[in-house]
Amino acid sequence: MHFLRYLPILMSISLFAQSQKTYRVRTIAFYNVENLFDTVNDTLIFDDERTPDGSYNWTDERYEKKIEHISNVLSKIGGETTDTSPDIIGLCEVENKNVIKDLVNHPNLLERDYGIVHFDSPDERGIDVALLYKKASYLPSSFKSHRLLLFDEMGQRNYTRDQLVVGGLLDDEEFYFIVNHWPSRRGGASKSAPNRLRAAFLNKRIIDSIQKLNIDAKIISMGDLNDDPRDDSLKKVLKTIGKENQLDSLRLFNPMEKLHKKGLGSLAYRDKWNLFDQFFMTSNLIGKSKEYYSYWKAGIYAPSKIRTIKGKYKGYPFRTYSGSNYTGGYSDHFPVYLYLVREVE
Repeated sequence: MHFLRYLPILMSISLFAQSQKTYRVRTIAFYNVENLFDTVNDTLIFDDERTPDGSYNWTDERYEKKIEHISNVLSKIGGETTDTSPDIIGLCEVENKNVIKDLVNHPNLLERDYGIVHFDSPDERGIDVALLYKKASYLPSSFKSHRLLLFDEMGQRNYTRDQLVVGGLLDDEEFYFIVNHWPSRRGGASKSAPNRLRAAFLNKRIIDSIQKLNIDAKIISMGDLNDDPRDDSLKKVLKTIGKENQLDSLRLFNPMEKLHKKGLGSLAYRDKWNLFDQFFMTSNLIGKSKEYYSYWKAGIYAPSKIRTIKGKYKGYPFRTYSGSNYTGGYSDHFPVYLYLVREVE
């Protein structure tokens, strides 16, 4: 049985088990926020539809409601355990840095004092990935955007999202976070699969390059992968494992595999749940340690307010648009999260 105690000096949550040990908990989250665009027409990207005069009739009022919704969700993830918002948040489907600033400066998040790491991607839809971090928890020391080069059958460039890598100190431990939004399944899962395999190879190269510099580096990769945990991009390219007792130093641990086996998902399509929103991490985060952060557990954040409450899509994510019809919801994905724990005196 666990009991919670707030330590104002440490700014952390303590979990008391039968052994009476105390742990600091850090929450890592990821959220696909479904086309978070501002209302300004950017002539350099294809955002014309998501403006007040566009086909989606994307007005200031609707934008402000979206910011309110997303910031509210972010402020609650992991709060049942930590009584605060996540320390690290990966985002995808954000148009630019201005919309991210509007998020972190909203009253729902302002006092949490988040920093932002963001680069503009060449994606043809004009959407990017980003990382938010609590300045009190994480100190970035390096950040880089890695380009994913894709070409179609005619040799034409297929512009997609970059993969964002941020290194720094989580409290006093070195951590690297990779934020992904892999190519979609447009045209069919099988036909588009090679693009996600290439995304997985890029992710593996990034992880390998970090480990060449520091074999003990702790790395957590997160994102909307547009693949499930059992797909080839995860199992064959990245060689992820869902069972902790089967891990070795060369494998990556994917906690979402267990959730997927239970039939849980972060998005639904044609009466089928998918778990595209995932985390995977280096094996040195598995196993309880007295001195260092280790993985505790992962979950899908899906309270009733961000679910569709009735109709054909009851229980699905309560999205902002259904097709081109405005529904006023949150996102077509549920956010996912994991906890890191470290014993404290």
